Amino acid sequence: MPSTRDIRRRIKSVKNIRQITKAMELVAASKMKKAQQVALGGLPYANLLADVLSALSAGIEESTHPFLVEREVKTRGVLLITTDKGLCGSLNANLFKLVMEIKTPVKFYSIGRKGTQFLARTKRTMVADFPVHDRVPFSEVKVPSEFMIKQYLEGQIDTIEVIYSRFKNTLVQVPTVRPVLPLHNLKEFLDQLAKDTGAPRPPQDEREILFEPSAHEVLNALLPYYVDHQIYQLALSAKASEHSARMVAMKTSKDNATELLGDLTLEYNKARQAGITQEILEIAASQFSAA
Repeated sequence: MPSTRDIRRRIKSVKNIRQITKAMELVAASKMKKAQQVALGGLPYANLLADVLSALSAGIEESTHPFLVEREVKTRGVLLITTDKGLCGSLNANLFKLVMEIKTPVKFYSIGRKGTQFLARTKRTMVADFPVHDRVPFSEVKVPSEFMIKQYLEGQIDTIEVIYSRFKNTLVQVPTVRPVLPLHNLKEFLDQLAKDTGAPRPPQDEREILFEPSAHEVLNALLPYYVDHQIYQLALSAKASEHSARMVAMKTSKDNATELLGDLTLEYNKARQAGITQEILEIAASQFSAA
């Protein structure tokens, strides 16, 4: 049986862990709320952009733009969005399972140190990794997006797909593979994105729209920006998932520490009581021997 000194040390250690995990839980909860608000705040703009592109593509032959042309898939391009830090439960591990399921030729691009380390450790073809700040600024997410678009137009990859954690609610984050290019149905893509985030799209404007200078030029200008914005929205969803998963993991750790603290306190009291009983017996035995 461990001594009371050892148990006191363990109790002190568990109290410190509980204090740290409680602080991390509160920080993650605050960040999660902000990340969720940012993710939902960008949906109206994304919806409007999709409606404009839908109106444009309806009157233009799809073969006029490479983003709208379906071609033979020889090499997939996959952007893996993970976290920079750990302590977020099985969030990253679930994404890695989706990566392991890919058997076709693929080139990986990474956002997040955990994903970069996994791809390097498993010796998968990784073209580049990109740092993105915790606030997920659009200017930083635009860098990997434009890099992949360039490789797509050059024919080095035939698809652009994103593996990320889709934020459903605080307790549920769904590992998802989301195709981005080629674009076949803009409305369907945005409807699914709105369904994922719980913010339904407004009804589409059915009025005829006139474009200046021409529908072709407007489409060519908007499509790359549309892809950038979609990847940005997915990155925001992934960040909200990260903070949610970390908050839940830290709450679970705090609760386990509280339970363990109760068990250790009970064990300490038993050991202390046993020590006192032993001392009383020794005193009584010494007095009996002296008599």
